[in-house]
Amino acid sequence: VIAGALGQGDVSPQQLAAIGITNQRETTVVWDPHTGQPLHNAVVWQDTRTREICQRLIADGLEETFRVKTGLPIATYFSGPKLKWLLDNVPSLREKAEAGKALFGNIDTWVIWNLTGGPEGGAHVTDVTNGSRTMLMDLGTLDWDHGLLRLLGIPRRMLPTIRPSSDPALYGTTRADGPVGAAVPVCGDLGDQQAALFGQACYEPGEAKNTYGTGCFMLLNTGAEPVPSNSGLLTTVAYGLPEGTTYALEGSIAITGAAVQWLRDNLGLIQDAAETEEIAQSVDDAGGIYFVPAFSGLFAPYWDMDARGVIVGLTRYVNRAHLVRATLESICYQTRDVLEAMRADSGIELTALKVDGGATVNDFLMQLQADILGVPVVRPRVNETTALGAAYAAGLAVGLWSSPGELRANWGVDRVFEPRWDEARREPAYEGWKRAVERSRRWIR
Repeated sequence: VIAGALGQGDVSPQQLAAIGITNQRETTVVWDPHTGQPLHNAVVWQDTRTREICQRLIADGLEETFRVKTGLPIATYFSGPKLKWLLDNVPSLREKAEAGKALFGNIDTWVIWNLTGGPEGGAHVTDVTNGSRTMLMDLGTLDWDHGLLRLLGIPRRMLPTIRPSSDPALYGTTRADGPVGAAVPVCGDLGDQQAALFGQACYEPGEAKNTYGTGCFMLLNTGAEPVPSNSGLLTTVAYGLPEGTTYALEGSIAITGAAVQWLRDNLGLIQDAAETEEIAQSVDDAGGIYFVPAFSGLFAPYWDMDARGVIVGLTRYVNRAHLVRATLESICYQTRDVLEAMRADSGIELTALKVDGGATVNDFLMQLQADILGVPVVRPRVNETTALGAAYAAGLAVGLWSSPGELRANWGVDRVFEPRWDEARREPAYEGWKRAVERSRRWIR
């Protein structure tokens, strides 16, 4: 992949100033430090096999303990319970971990370790944004919390060192005989959603972005101090620079683009995601139905592991186009849920929402989002801001740019989608959505 990208861009390895990594957060990998071989399949962020572990922690009254230290609720989403599951269920893994023969990391750690030498001295590191998604890192100290490790039975020695997201001290360098083909500094690392926030130039408190991918993730910069949430949001690290750490509130939505994939792969209603724009516009509304795609439970702001997907309001009038439109509407309504929680926690009235990710090329979806939120939706010229943010972090570390303020000048608008619905249409439609969500909740007993 690296060689292909360099070749397609007509770039030689010697022209690379630095490398930044961005990754799918929470996904958990364990591997042998001597061979580099994974010791089990990765456990991805949407995997719910840790439900019983999480329920036991909640039953033991530990929810507030984890929330105060990590800013997170106890949920299947995060890495800590996933790692505990692996240690408890993979034969001999715990013994290897305690003997220093097993390493843990999210995908960023795995990639950096391999790029910087792997079994031959690879750097076992992560950054503060990824660390803040494990349920193991104290947001105040920005280090692994021994008490939480003890509660989950996780050996400290298998965890990576936590570093700034942009680090002039470098995590390491790529090997000249490795996949890059030259010795290049590796010095930028952010989880994908924080990378998108960084790439969207949201460097001041009150600036926010929403990324549309498999799920949706809205982050609001809250400044130099973590802001506890009372409305079902996550308190998380936005990014860490040598001069200090910036925090954010995050609303994580599990299933958005994945619901479109479900229409294609499971139901066969579409051949390609791009078709949804034309199909959804062929009807004036969703025909009275709401689709709540709680395939993995509900994330923010509900955090209901027992919710499951529902389609409500079905009649014989409803057709394929209505279901496709209801799927796009579900993306927008879930984003509205998160926006309402952010307003409640921060007291900030968002005047516009910056958006990015693959689904933002769908003009109808972006217009629908503006209509349902009642605020302008701003699409940048570069919609793949996740990769851009990782590049910015690496470039800052080696002096390619001098400050985040200099990066802001690179950001530009492609299109602004202004709301068209009036309140008389917007608010009853949202009330209907909230009724549908209630039908999906507490389904598993």
